[in-house]
Amino acid sequence: MRSPSQAATRSPFADLPLLAVAVVWGSSFLAVKHLASATTVVPMLVLRFGVVLPLLVGFAWRGLRGLGAAQWRGGAVLGGILGGIFLLESYGVVHTSATNAGLIISLTMILTPLAESVVTRTAIPRAFVGAAALSLLGVGLLTEGSGLRAPSLGDLLVLGAAVLRTVHVLAMSRSRALRGVDSLALTWVQLAAATLVFVLASPFGGPAPWRVAAGWGPGQWALLLYLALFCTLFAFFVQMWAVRATSPSRVSLLLGTEPLWAAVFGIALGGDRLSALALVGGVLVLLGTEAGRRAVLPSQAAAPAAEADLPEPEPARL
Repeated sequence: MRSPSQAATRSPFADLPLLAVAVVWGSSFLAVKHLASATTVVPMLVLRFGVVLPLLVGFAWRGLRGLGAAQWRGGAVLGGILGGIFLLESYGVVHTSATNAGLIISLTMILTPLAESVVTRTAIPRAFVGAAALSLLGVGLLTEGSGLRAPSLGDLLVLGAAVLRTVHVLAMSRSRALRGVDSLALTWVQLAAATLVFVLASPFGGPAPWRVAAGWGPGQWALLLYLALFCTLFAFFVQMWAVRATSPSRVSLLLGTEPLWAAVFGIALGGDRLSALALVGGVLVLLGTEAGRRAVLPSQAAAPAAEADLPEPEPARL
């Protein structure tokens, strides 16, 4: 077990790689928007995960051999949910702006504690309730156009992905069969199950993946490799290292800057334009999610910093 002083000493060294993960995650919304269309989302996901799985299996092989039937089943169920998250996020990004997608998906940080409080029947701090209301108000302002309007299809799909992310987190945390399971092995099983979802959906989701791959030029392949190698593999391994080198609270706070980077890339490189009211909404989302995270983190940070108690890294993001 590391002492608090040891964690504090080591944590600055974890800041830069974690910030890099938040940056690449933020940029992934724009990358998906440039790479995929409404008819190529599913083929793109098949190809992206087809790159990741064989690279990751070499690292996960030892852990995979130790999994029991119940752990394979549990990982497969989580992977099915993960596949739904990727589908909703990817289709959502195609039908909305990268900025909107990055900010709306950050509502997971608010929805998860709210859902957990319902499941466990525990009260949540009043400060968190206020933060949640602030975030919801921000989303309402963010999704307006030249006047208040209903959210677009893309906004609703990304919001659905945020809800499904919450389900995924709660299912993972409450699954007894998966407690103590090797994180590399569990991640591989989830990604494999998600890939199966994409493969099964491919006959209904547009052209065959190999036809899409054959039509891509160097630019599209560069984007695909960026999503696979940096937004998935690199991000996962940095989290694996970071949760052992710093505190869970610090990891959460640094990775929580993802929506800010999504907005930066969307506006600077994607040509997104926000009205004054929508800009206020984006700021409220950022403030609300940050306030909500701070409202629940103190009790989490008070827990012992034993390595076994640290949270498992999330298997993948868009």
